Amino acid sequence: MDETIFNNPDEDNISKPRIQELNEQVQDLRMKVEVLNREVSRLEKDNAQLKKENNQLKRPPLFVAAVVDILESGEVYLRQQGNNQEYITHSLEALQGQLRPGMKVAVNNALSIVKIIGNTFDTRVRVMELEESPNVSFKNVGGLKEEIEEVREAVEYPLTKPEVFERIGVEPPKGILLYGPPGTGKTLIAKAVANQANATFIRMSGSELVHKFIGEGAQLVRDLFTLARERSPAIVFIDEIDSIGSMRTQDGTSGSAEVQRTLMQLLAEMDGFDNRGNVRIMAATNRVDMLDPALLRPGRFDRILEVSLPDESARLEILKIHSSKLNMKNVDLLDLVKLTENTTGAEIQAICREAGMIAVRKDLNYVTMKNFEDAVLKVRKKNKTEDIMYI
Repeated sequence: MDETIFNNPDEDNISKPRIQELNEQVQDLRMKVEVLNREVSRLEKDNAQLKKENNQLKRPPLFVAAVVDILESGEVYLRQQGNNQEYITHSLEALQGQLRPGMKVAVNNALSIVKIIGNTFDTRVRVMELEESPNVSFKNVGGLKEEIEEVREAVEYPLTKPEVFERIGVEPPKGILLYGPPGTGKTLIAKAVANQANATFIRMSGSELVHKFIGEGAQLVRDLFTLARERSPAIVFIDEIDSIGSMRTQDGTSGSAEVQRTLMQLLAEMDGFDNRGNVRIMAATNRVDMLDPALLRPGRFDRILEVSLPDESARLEILKIHSSKLNMKNVDLLDLVKLTENTTGAEIQAICREAGMIAVRKDLNYVTMKNFEDAVLKVRKKNKTEDIMYI
């Protein structure tokens, strides 16, 4: 509103305070108009965004398919995920030079390729990849010198010293299987290898591959090895492999049939139908007698290594490792070696921990030999039940 409207013949009849009041009202109205204009502009933007999202929600969904082959005519041979239907289709011109067999792509209702997805992995497979190396080195493994050297030759050296194998002309073992009583250090060796090899370490339990629905376990195995190839150099460690690798039977139940499908997919991956590259395989089990013979043959697990109970020298090393941080007085480790006959490394670790807890309970300043003797009795009583396989 222009202020000149107040310049009229009757201006002299209007008091100056009244004019000032009207001018202030005009200014207030102008500010309110500006605020309203900004609000209208914001609402228009929000409305445009909502229309855009609404259009996206109305858009037909895209389906996921895998590229099987690229034909000479430029057409693409696809296999749709889920129902495994196969068909030949076309792709956008911009994507034709980028498509490769094995890629995952998005197709529309007309089954034309509109987007490259790349490899996608099950979330359960992604969490198996360790982001940080385990804080365990070979110094933390007492005894087992020969076993550690064989594991390093089969798993670590092919990744860290490939030129040595090329110079000699020998192909390193494809995989190594560790077996023995519980608590002898099989998983500890795997953690130390992961720390030392400076490679992607993918750890999983065999039971994680056992699933209810048909084909789900086999798909996880495929995703597992695809992830390992993409993250190579990589080490795949399968703990408790007997949960999926037990001998195949003919009981006909759906559960056992699904486990067998998962095992067959694992065998196919280990056979190397696809080049594994710098991917090494480790596995561990307490029941090697339950494993299927097809899993144990050379070419899959080229080394089958027993991790047995520690002897006297190994028990002494283990005692030194686990008692190194204890404040001890008048403790003879050689006497403890005799007291811990036929114990595993895990039991010796538990004995050292329990001896310290007994000293804490008695409010002592240090751990005594009597504390260790009481700890040996307590741990052995707790673990007196033995596996009949290792009696």
